[in-house]
Parts: sequence; structure tokens; C-alpha cells
Amino acid sequence: MAESQAGLSALEIRRLETLDEFEATLRLQELIWGFDPSDMVASRLFGVFSRIGGSSLGAFLHGELVGYTLAFAAFKPDLQAYWHSHMAGVDPGFHNLGIGLRLKLRQRDEALAAGLDRIEWTFDPLQARNAYFNIEKLGTAIEAYIPNFYGITSSKLHGSLPTDRLVAAWHLKSRAVAERKAGRRSTQKHFAMRIEVPSRIGEVARPEAIRIQNRVRGQFRIAFEEGLRVVAFERGSTRGAYLLDQ
Repeated sequence: MAESQAGLSALEIRRLETLDEFEATLRLQELIWGFDPSDMVASRLFGVFSRIGGSSLGAFLHGELVGYTLAFAAFKPDLQAYWHSHMAGVDPGFHNLGIGLRLKLRQRDEALAAGLDRIEWTFDPLQARNAYFNIEKLGTAIEAYIPNFYGITSSKLHGSLPTDRLVAAWHLKSRAVAERKAGRRSTQKHFAMRIEVPSRIGEVARPEAIRIQNRVRGQFRIAFEEGLRVVAFERGSTRGAYLLDQ
């Protein structure tokens, strides 16, 4: 079911609180990622993570759960506290309506209220849509590249590829986040390296997708070894590109 932007006046974003609401996340996990039960986050853990200092948020439209985020409490080796945002997804029938952005901004508000200034998560570097959202709409910093972080999963989105992941760090009080929240995007014109990915990796045949993944993995390894950082993400009709500089 598609919904117009004007029809979102009834959208409610709030904490997931009941067992029925936790169970509703299972439908979305299957719908969004195509997970089989072995890869799903058990519904009972949504309540656990909230109670131990994390956050479980849902986006409800006319009483139906159409998106959610799940974060749990974590600590750096120096004991800095932060949230690890393990999952965030929206029913594909409600994409491009700003629901994901509203969920993440609410998650930011809750983290700040809890005295935190950092949220981290991982995302597939080959997913151009997610890269643009994380870098250009949220203002995250990219801090690491981890090869095959989760192993091979049952998700159709992962396409039986190794689950290489970029680590996104959302510094909640940073200038970059404030600028993106105000609607200002990157205007980066000069850069030292460009790493291209297809706009729709899911439409690329698996042998070619593996070749692209290996290239991207190698390029990020070299970039980080040279001290480069991601400064912007450029989105086009057929390809996207990470722009990196000192």
C-alpha cells in the first residue's frame, strides 16, 4: 500500500511497549530484509533492549507498524557510553516519505535526553540509497570498513554476498549533524578519492556484484590506510560515489 506525503498526518512515532508491538516487528523483518526465522531478532529482545538502557521505536500509521528502530546500550574501550543502532527499517510500501528520517531524528532526541552524544550502526557500502541517507541526510562520519561482519545471511537484500559493512558514527552534537538537520547538504567539490557503487546493487548479477564488492573493499582499505575520510556521497541515476579527502 502506497501512502502520499499528505496522508502521513496520522503518523505516530513512539516507543514500542507491548508484546503485540514487539511481535509486529517480525512481519517487517521478513518484509524488508526477507529474513528467515534464524536471522530475525527475536521479538522479546525489543523489550529487553529498551529496559537495559537502549531504545525501541515504532512508526505507526492508523495503528499499523510501518517502521521501527532498535538500539542497545554499548561502551567503548575507554568506557564512553553510546547506543548501537542494530536495526532500522521501513515497510517498502512507505519508502521515500521521510518515515526513516523521522524515526532516526526521534532516536537522536532520545539519546540526547539519555545523556548520550553518539549512536553507531553498520550499513552495506554497496547500498547507495542507505549511503546517501546516512551521510547526506544524517551527517554521519564513516569510521571503519569491516569485511563479512555478519557472515552470509538469509536476506534477499544481501544477495548471498559477504556482509561487508561500513561503521557509521552519528556524533549527535556535531556541526555536520546540525547542518543536515537544517536541510543543508554537502557541497564538496574537491576530493582525493572517489569510490563508485551501483545505484541498485540488487539488480546486478551476483558474479559482477562480488567483483564490485572486492573492488570497493580494496579501495576503502587503501583510503583508510592513507588517512582519508568520507566527506560526501554523490548520488546519480546509475551510480553513486563516496568522496574521500583528508
